[in-house]
Amino acid sequence: MTLNTTRQRATIIHGYAATPEDHWFGWLAAQLDARGIPTTVPALPDSEAPDPDRWLAAVATSVGTPDEGSTLVAHSLGCITALRHLCSLAGPWRLGALVLVSGFVDPLPTLPTLDSHIGKPLDLAGIRNHVDKLTLIRSDADPYVPPSHTDRLADLLGASTQVIPGAGHFLASDGVTSLPAALAAIASSRRTGGEADGEAGGELTRTR
Repeated sequence: MTLNTTRQRATIIHGYAATPEDHWFGWLAAQLDARGIPTTVPALPDSEAPDPDRWLAAVATSVGTPDEGSTLVAHSLGCITALRHLCSLAGPWRLGALVLVSGFVDPLPTLPTLDSHIGKPLDLAGIRNHVDKLTLIRSDADPYVPPSHTDRLADLLGASTQVIPGAGHFLASDGVTSLPAALAAIASSRRTGGEADGEAGGELTRTR
């Protein structure tokens, strides 16, 4: 039997108008650190007036070229930036786990100021082949990202969506300061080495 000795690491990418200390980011980072997965939550520049190129550069610096020991978690606008970085990678790469929370790649009716982040459509067709464990999480009534937006992103990625009822946009103001579903998805990827997505992520989570 060959043991996987790749060093584990995780990066959490926050969203619009957020900081690394907000919402559930610090909780998840602490949980992963405690499990032996060093985790960083980079502060993206000017999060209340985000520039897509500066955000992409910051994510590229933090994530670099991932490997099977890498985990990438992103929330909301951070999902587009994370996916854009992955799409930009040249040469071989692998990602052990990708967790997208309230992700979208289409303009948001409630936040037209973020349209510049959408830009040209991303070619997501090949992403799934590089990711061992892919999980998308949404709520049933997100006031900023319509559930259909996250479902469409899941379809583009060839994945299913986990739904957490009543979680809003997964903000602290929604009462979400921890996210067991994300932790469960990452833990599952470490146990199984990348089984099919769509597993339950805690008792609050159901699969679409």
